[in-house]
Amino acid sequence: MTERTVRLTTAQAIVRHLANQFIEIDGERLRLCGGGFAIFGHGNVTCLGEALHAARDALPLYRGQNEQGMGFAAAAYAKAWLRRRFMFATASAGPGTSNLVTSAALAHVNRLPMLLLCGDTYQTRLPDPVLQQIENFQDPTLGVNDAFRPVTRYWDRITHPAQVIQSLPAAIATMLDPADCGPAFLGLPQDVQGWAFDYPEAFFAPRVHRIRRQAPDPREVADAAALLSGAQRPMIIAGGGVQYSRAVDELTALAEAHQIPVVETIAGRANLLATHPLNIGPIGVTGSDSANAIAARADVILAVGTRLQDFTTGSWTAFDKSARLIGVNVARHDAIKHMSAPVVGDARLGLQALHEALGDYAAPGEWVAEAKAERARWDEEVARTVAPDNGPNSYAKAIGVVNALCDPRDRIVTASGGLPAEITANWRTLGIGTVDVEFGYSCMGYEVAGGWGARIAQAEREPDKDTIVFVGDGAYLLMNSDIYSSVLTDRKLIVLLLDNGGFAVINKLQNNTGNESFATLIKDTPTVTNPVPVDFEAHARSMGALAETVSTPAELAEAFRRAKAADRTYVIVMQVDPYEGWTEGGHAWWEVGTPEVSESPRVREAHARIEAERARQRKGV
Repeated sequence: MTERTVRLTTAQAIVRHLANQFIEIDGERLRLCGGGFAIFGHGNVTCLGEALHAARDALPLYRGQNEQGMGFAAAAYAKAWLRRRFMFATASAGPGTSNLVTSAALAHVNRLPMLLLCGDTYQTRLPDPVLQQIENFQDPTLGVNDAFRPVTRYWDRITHPAQVIQSLPAAIATMLDPADCGPAFLGLPQDVQGWAFDYPEAFFAPRVHRIRRQAPDPREVADAAALLSGAQRPMIIAGGGVQYSRAVDELTALAEAHQIPVVETIAGRANLLATHPLNIGPIGVTGSDSANAIAARADVILAVGTRLQDFTTGSWTAFDKSARLIGVNVARHDAIKHMSAPVVGDARLGLQALHEALGDYAAPGEWVAEAKAERARWDEEVARTVAPDNGPNSYAKAIGVVNALCDPRDRIVTASGGLPAEITANWRTLGIGTVDVEFGYSCMGYEVAGGWGARIAQAEREPDKDTIVFVGDGAYLLMNSDIYSSVLTDRKLIVLLLDNGGFAVINKLQNNTGNESFATLIKDTPTVTNPVPVDFEAHARSMGALAETVSTPAELAEAFRRAKAADRTYVIVMQVDPYEGWTEGGHAWWEVGTPEVSESPRVREAHARIEAERARQRKGV
């Protein structure tokens, strides 16, 4: 029997295959690729652009303003869809492509699927050197696209049209793999994009994908259950993997049945509602006194769906050195950290199996009462911190205003500076899975661009809810152009722009380590000779957004109500104090490098203090 084929260019084959991939979510069949973001240049417009134009109804294409922002938007889209759908980002050869390296790193650290389709130099090399080509004198095969190798989970350069048949499905499989999930990169030489091949028609047949659920080994479950059932002071650390596995119900059921207190990582915020009696708060450097207090006393710690980043572990000082860890994680690399007893497998299946294996075990009542009392004290502290009449304007006060007025299903987005810490500590979760604090890479510029990507996803699921972006003036100045994107595409954002005059949280770190304020706040930068304030309101209006400036939390509340009622992106600007109003409690120790030798007594004192705390670090066991 003769195989039926269709002659297509490399670019056309990639696009047609993508358009025919589907995934089933809650009984509904959706296109796996939600579309893409593009900035066209000579390296991708003539061939890939031609193919995407033909598929514009199946794969909506969003025109970006900045390639890095496109990648951030794609990452936020995937996060909002709990890694079950992805978008692609395409850039031309040269600087357009290299602008995406940071986005790929963000997606890699956060284990998020994103497909990068980037122009490359000519496979024939006949016109070399070409516009924007990086020439390597010793290795002509090496180019700027090789920079993506360490920041992607799958990397390939397509040098012949037939390679698409193997490479594209492999890239998709990587992006959907629970353990290896991350960005995939395909380098597309400009000549190869247009070369044609007789592709099997079967390659373009519709396919429905399903996310693999890896069952844990029963012996690992039994070992973990034996360890946990002997605990007098057990604790669960719930990470972002709980949501990606859609295991919130299983987490809640296990915690309630066995009365085990739960603390959340930054990525795991919104696994439990703030009002759940076993939610003891966020843990770690930017956490809560309540979570850190019980972490210091816990004897067995069940870590679920977390990579145990330093902000979670307090650089490994948050736990008693004798505490035993159990790692429930689909990724072996994460499940075995710090000599954890591993339960390698899907979080939902792992929690179900542990729940059953624990039988009628329940944590001692006095331990649970102690944890709940700690949480009650922390709630009182948060209430004081966010109170509008308690001191000068601050991040915390703005957070409190929005928290009191937003819809439970509104999505919160932030990423860099002091806002991740302040939101993690002070935000009271109103709806499951509604908080996106990007703190894996903590990347400036993610805020607005990620908000746009999150809003695109939200419009597909909950169009009547809002995406609310918290951003400082430093990150806003770095990348704000997707305010214009949100207006152009009718994807409304509410942006809280909190101006503290520079990089105030790093200034705080400078001062806390004995250093003088230097080049972090604008006013403390010696080369600043003309400190002209930015008219952020006018700037936002120039991109088509509605905007206003407020002076007090009461004015912020009224402005937020107007923003909720508005029909397009709304930017609210408020100055906050760079020195006062920071959340004082909830901080675990964090290892930072400090000078061993300095002429400053304050720096030497800070170094000695930090080094003394190092004695509490676990050494990997």
